[in-house]
Amino acid sequence: MPYEWSPSTPDQAASRLDLWPHRSLSRRGFAGFLLATCLMFSLPLFALLGTAVLWGLLPFLAAAVVLIWWAIEHSYRAGRLHEALVIDNREVHLTRTSPKGEVQTWDCNCYWAQPQIYPSGGPVAHYITLRGAGREVELGAFLSEDERKALYHELRRAITEARAQS
Repeated sequence: MPYEWSPSTPDQAASRLDLWPHRSLSRRGFAGFLLATCLMFSLPLFALLGTAVLWGLLPFLAAAVVLIWWAIEHSYRAGRLHEALVIDNREVHLTRTSPKGEVQTWDCNCYWAQPQIYPSGGPVAHYITLRGAGREVELGAFLSEDERKALYHELRRAITEARAQS
């Protein structure tokens, strides 16, 4: 799953949740895919060697390879999104780092923090938010529907446990 809990330890009473978008294609897989694409594009060109048609097709095939590279690279940049949620017996702290590096934070007293799930009506199905301190912030909107359902129950349990420790 593209999220991971770091449970509390005896010396650290806070639980930490890290969330990130799923990456189905590794960098090595990306290089292999681009190489295979270039090879597939070049195979039909062997029949055109020595003709003017080759020079007419070559710029379009090169542009297609560059466009594929740009699109996948753009997807990697968008995947640099990261959310970190720290829950202790006094406070809930959420930090969201955007792909551009902008950091947004949200803090709330643990007692007033309320996880909410919206089965419909949100930007995505089973939309998870945290409510408290006069604000409602989203959490893990980039996760799949099943992952959001599981995360909601884990989040409720973690906040309940943190409240019990106080």
